[in-house]
Amino acid sequence: MDEICKLNMMNQLTQLSPKAVWTFFEEILTVPRPSKKEGKIIAYLQKFAADRKLPCKVDGVGNVLISKPATPGYEGAKGIILQAHLDMVCEKNSDVTFDFENDAIVPSIENGWVKAVGTTLGADCGIGIAAQLAILDDKSIRHGPLECLFTVDEETGLTGAKALEPGFLQGSVLLNLDSEDEGEIFIGCAGGIDTVVQLKYREEPVPVGWFAAKISVSGLLGGHSGDDINKGRANAIKIVNRFLYETGKNLDIRLAIFEGGNLRNAIAREAYAVVLVPSNRKEDLTIQFNEFREVIENEIVISEPKIKLKIESTDLPATVIDQQTQLNLTWALYASPHGVLAMSQRMPGMVETSTNLASVRCKTGHIIEVVTSQRSDLESSKYDAAAMVESVFKLAGANVTHGDGYCGWAPNPSSAVLKGSVELYKDLFGVEPIVRSIHAGLECGLFLEKFPTLDMISFGPTLRGVHSPDERIEIASVDKFWQFLVAILANVR
Repeated sequence: MDEICKLNMMNQLTQLSPKAVWTFFEEILTVPRPSKKEGKIIAYLQKFAADRKLPCKVDGVGNVLISKPATPGYEGAKGIILQAHLDMVCEKNSDVTFDFENDAIVPSIENGWVKAVGTTLGADCGIGIAAQLAILDDKSIRHGPLECLFTVDEETGLTGAKALEPGFLQGSVLLNLDSEDEGEIFIGCAGGIDTVVQLKYREEPVPVGWFAAKISVSGLLGGHSGDDINKGRANAIKIVNRFLYETGKNLDIRLAIFEGGNLRNAIAREAYAVVLVPSNRKEDLTIQFNEFREVIENEIVISEPKIKLKIESTDLPATVIDQQTQLNLTWALYASPHGVLAMSQRMPGMVETSTNLASVRCKTGHIIEVVTSQRSDLESSKYDAAAMVESVFKLAGANVTHGDGYCGWAPNPSSAVLKGSVELYKDLFGVEPIVRSIHAGLECGLFLEKFPTLDMISFGPTLRGVHSPDERIEIASVDKFWQFLVAILANVR
């Protein structure tokens, strides 16, 4: 895409309302900010604060805190902390060339939504960053002593929230701007843990006179492994593995490569395997694949209308995975759970416990690595789900480890800021907001561990398809989000 075309697409955003929020969001799209590589956006924030002579500090891991004095008449009001994370999930379609460490995100406007061209948009949590900058930049908005906290590495490790030091924050009310459903106020979230599997294999020579094919799945919706896990979306790893499992019953099939998925907090959208069969059975392989494709498309035509299943010949690889490891891998992936494990009895209609089969990779050192993540509102159920996944892969002879995990955020229905915000929302829009917990992870639980007296809520505009190239933000919801935020700031006393 040429530079003039990119510029024209970017300039569309400055015509949207509220102008200040969209203007800063447009600027943020030009600043690369992958997880664990937030240096450029940190420098942007430091310059922003310096240009406006606002106090700014950066801690040892990169968290940024920009402060702004109370407006006249609000000097005695409660201190408010606005919070969003700096990093974004970096996902793109396989046919798109894009460097997340250097390239600017290219937005487009489609039917009332803003999305990116072939990549994630970064509205999670770029729109929260933009709202904070708009507040800091505006001298007419009323508020008490204000701190804007920008945390690092939320998406891949919650590193910033975990590393916050006592005394870094002074406020008593925290507004997390990282939610994705306008009209809903969140007062709790799930905790999570990663389970990582490593299965060693031996390389074996390719049998003489064999044929190689690449089996691939693409076009799936994917999405957030917490917020979208209950929407019936297919997992590309599961589909490719199902083909390997079923075809292996009838054909002498060997596996050379199995790759799929990307991030632990994204449902796998794409996957592929390179397989070999005797040359005299390649037509049988094609026939079985076509039959399999028909079955899968029939099963998920409603939830995954854009699925693409493809078989194509490919060059013979140098080696294949030893047969026993191949069997152990396909059996374990087939048995490994993915999706909702339990619905909440405390908050009807909400997911309580889930697991995500996130990625599979052939790594150097003859290791196949499988990454999964488990979430639950209950700490005990989170660890139970992780043990379930661990048991499956240990039966396959794999080495299994777990990450440190993160705690959930227990709901507090008696929150003062919640009660006031519900009334404000009704006054502004004439309807009562939904108050609920979210199955996705938020940093609030970690903040509460370090600052146990914080009164917190989370809210935001409407986002869909987050953690996938289908990520988009509803334009009309941003204006309501902004009005609500400004009203809360003026009413917290």
